[in-house]
Amino acid sequence: MLSSARRLAFARPQCLVRPAKHTVSGFLLATRAHFGVRLQSTAAETKPETIKVLGTSYGTDEWTNATPAILGKTGRDLLQHRSHPLAILKELIFKQFPTFAHYDSISPVVSTYQNFDSLGFSKDHPGRSVTDTYYVNRDTLLRTHTSAHQLQLLAAGKQKDIGLLELAKNGAAAPMNERFLVAADVYRRDEIDASHYPVFHQMEGVCTFSRAEVHEHLRKRALDNADGESSGTGSSGSQHSSVAQLSDTTEIGKDNPVQPEHTAEEAAFLTEHMKMMMNNMVVQILTKAVAAQKSATDPASKEEAQPEFPVRWIDAFFPFTSPSWEMEVLFQGEWLEICGCGVMKQSIMNDAGMSDRIGWAFGFGLERLAMLLFGIPDIRLFWSTDPRFTDQFAPDRINSFKQFSRHPACTKDVSFWLPNSGVFHENDLMDLVRETAGDLVEGVKLIDSFTHPKTGKSSCCYRINYCSMDRNVTNEEINTIQERVRERMVSQLGVALR
Repeated sequence: MLSSARRLAFARPQCLVRPAKHTVSGFLLATRAHFGVRLQSTAAETKPETIKVLGTSYGTDEWTNATPAILGKTGRDLLQHRSHPLAILKELIFKQFPTFAHYDSISPVVSTYQNFDSLGFSKDHPGRSVTDTYYVNRDTLLRTHTSAHQLQLLAAGKQKDIGLLELAKNGAAAPMNERFLVAADVYRRDEIDASHYPVFHQMEGVCTFSRAEVHEHLRKRALDNADGESSGTGSSGSQHSSVAQLSDTTEIGKDNPVQPEHTAEEAAFLTEHMKMMMNNMVVQILTKAVAAQKSATDPASKEEAQPEFPVRWIDAFFPFTSPSWEMEVLFQGEWLEICGCGVMKQSIMNDAGMSDRIGWAFGFGLERLAMLLFGIPDIRLFWSTDPRFTDQFAPDRINSFKQFSRHPACTKDVSFWLPNSGVFHENDLMDLVRETAGDLVEGVKLIDSFTHPKTGKSSCCYRINYCSMDRNVTNEEINTIQERVRERMVSQLGVALR
């Protein structure tokens, strides 16, 4: 894990085959190092008085940083295209939770209260920074995680908010939103490489129980134990899958505590139920991934016994759950972090008017699993309209992606002195390059930095790798783009080119 820890949401999405110790998933926003937080723009930027998101106009202010390129992604609705890999995965997960209400069409525009305050984020939390989050204005932003809808949907169930409840695809399964899944696009300013993109997709799950239901189950379990029997987790749960080799040495204690509002028995019940559900879901998904890979390499191969997947649980921290965990699975020799999860903070339940209920929640990135499931090597491909990509997939079918011709890359370096005033933030550079070059940019990487021993000035050199997914690009074309990048770095970031 990189330095400058910054935990935000369950579902940190995109890093697929990076070892688990270097990645954070689900309920988290991954940690990453940077030069600092830019407190204000280093150059005057002309902003329109209003911007439009999904047909609605919003006033702008000094917080507004959502770029036209990012705003243009809000209407793509990849999850609504049934043959898109992300939509196929979404439906696969929905089918694993038939008793949950399913949401996949909630607007990405949320308030700062929904995204941060309702979940217990401190006012000075780094995730609120303009260097990390796309703001429409001071009070409105593009959601950075699906957790932003936890309180909203719980309250909608309690208050019978028909307008919101009708968005559920199978609302009859949980008419009070006592159990629900949310699949949605989320937005974060981030680095550029084959596994990171400023727009990605998450799946959030919430499951609640009445306290009376939990206590009745615990009473029956105590009677069964007295009779030498085992009652499991009841009809709403599921038993550990035989193909999930579990490693769980975590303990609920002072470092991962039970909330004061919960008894130890209530927390243990929620934890057991949650982990069983998570284990079975992941096993089902990874089993399909293995089957797809075998079919791609040997179409005539016969179905074999279900593979085993070592699963381990690790203590974690999230502002809106306690106790909390991360789930990792050993797949193809790497420990992959799949999701973050935990017992929901009772304050969220109370704010929703559901103080008589307790629950658990999880979240993870869909791109991470879709890249694994379909063998997709570059996250930009999810946004491709090239028929050579889109025509490979069909609803309800898992198959391995077949690479089409890789076009030559064109690499350009840019060196510069950091500004004398203000603080340079890497995410500002990443956004500038994305806005200028679009999806022609494959990666941006810091390759050198130093501080002059006499002047104390700091210098950086970044390597920008341009590579189109569907055509050849000429050196002349890239030179023109690179020159625009360099000009905008001076005018917008206040750096001095070398």
